[in-house]
Amino acid sequence: MAMANRPLCILVCALGGEGGGVLAEWLYSAAVRAGHAAQATSIPGVAQRTGATTYYVEVAPAMAAAGAARPVFSLSPVPGCIDLLVSSELLETVRQAGAGFVSRERTLVVSSTARALTVAEKMALSDGRADSATLVAALQRCSRAVELLDLDALARQAGTVISAVLLGAIAASGVLPLPRSAYKEAIGAAGKGVQASLAGFALAFDTMTARRAQQRQAEAVIGSLVAPPAAAPKPVLAPAELRALARARVAAYQDEAYARLFDERLARLAAAERAGSAASAGSAAPTPIADEAVRWLALWMCFDDIVQVAALKLAASRMARVRREVGAGPGDIVKTFDHFKPGVPELAGLLPAGLAARLVAWDRRRVASGREPWAMPLKLGTHGLVGTLALRFAAAMKGQRRRGHRFAQEQALIERWLAAVERGAREHAALGLELARCGALIKGYGSTNERGKENLLHIVDHLAFDGVHVAERAAAERAAAVRAARLAAVADDAGRALDATLVAHGAPARPPREEVVRWFKRRPAAGATTAGGE
Repeated sequence: MAMANRPLCILVCALGGEGGGVLAEWLYSAAVRAGHAAQATSIPGVAQRTGATTYYVEVAPAMAAAGAARPVFSLSPVPGCIDLLVSSELLETVRQAGAGFVSRERTLVVSSTARALTVAEKMALSDGRADSATLVAALQRCSRAVELLDLDALARQAGTVISAVLLGAIAASGVLPLPRSAYKEAIGAAGKGVQASLAGFALAFDTMTARRAQQRQAEAVIGSLVAPPAAAPKPVLAPAELRALARARVAAYQDEAYARLFDERLARLAAAERAGSAASAGSAAPTPIADEAVRWLALWMCFDDIVQVAALKLAASRMARVRREVGAGPGDIVKTFDHFKPGVPELAGLLPAGLAARLVAWDRRRVASGREPWAMPLKLGTHGLVGTLALRFAAAMKGQRRRGHRFAQEQALIERWLAAVERGAREHAALGLELARCGALIKGYGSTNERGKENLLHIVDHLAFDGVHVAERAAAERAAAVRAARLAAVADDAGRALDATLVAHGAPARPPREEVVRWFKRRPAAGATTAGGE
């Protein structure tokens, strides 16, 4: 079909709560006010960030101008037939491109650079975030042109929802033959939050227009310029700054005595590294071992428990963020309800070892008998006195934390890891460095945290020093084996890659873990008769 005889097709992708439905109504209203035939439809997405709600708008200006009969619009987008793809989230934009909606000959992509991490990204054992540069490169390969803006930041700057900012980006793209006044009239007709929406619209429109002008000016002179050599990337934080931040976190987590223990542990690693360097000249690690261990040691020492969760819930910065996210004014009352479900491991962690062992054994017997692990669902209104006092009581139990079973257990495991790092550093710098980096395996909470500790100890026990034939291998070879196992440990949740790597380096695979299998009796369907029945 000729270009003049087909409608302009716009696909808008918005996450939940971003006002995508309002945006579709604005687009439709603006097109109709400008005298064009238009239609807007929506396709709901799926929960848990497996898909945004998409809004599909078709505008037929040429058909209306020719005085033809009202066109028949499509109810859903057709792959490869989109003129403008607008999205509030970068990965969602790439997802739509992967579905085939973006065409290199036809589609202009306007996307926010902001990210809302998916469940799969959050569940990854290592850094599971998709690389933004890779996502942008994929969009550039498959589209006619790409316009990128931090629409989320613009919405916050204007004090409005992102739908108004998206409308400004659509207007500035020039795909729709609509005057700016038509968009503003559509916003004004809605009658709610008009001034804030107009401010967001204008900010996005002006920002995108200015960027296009700068781009054209840059492209005019870029050919005569010689690009300077790329500078080496600088670390985000200097080692001293990182150590200061880590120490402050440890002190806030427990007390100043705990922070001094953090300092002492780092001093031990530094001393072991100096001793190793003196014993074997020329084997210094590319990164100082103590500097590498700083963040992992601090994170492990600040393990999550009931006390820490309560303290985070009470933080003044959290309430300020909640009020900011819901757009509450100075005089508005915001009610916040927090849901908790502590189980036996969380409660037992604050008890002495003897009581904790009996409580955990009782819960294991429950699970072995086919019942669910015990847990206590709680819903606390942290905007009120009762909820706040409950959290303050939990957050004030730092002294009990130090006397609890979990604290002693974590300190013993930390010392076991640090002893391995010290021993490795004295023997060979590369071995000490790789053992320090194994601290990255400790993350998350619950079963994820337990699995990380088991993996770390298995690597230390069977690849670094005391495994079969380990003593026969050079320290550099053992360092390479530890590195390979560390990378394999975060490759998959099931640990198949880690087991294969362990076996390949002559170490035993991890022992299988006990899992409770529950059998459920199948109930007969309604109206069905049993054998021998009538």
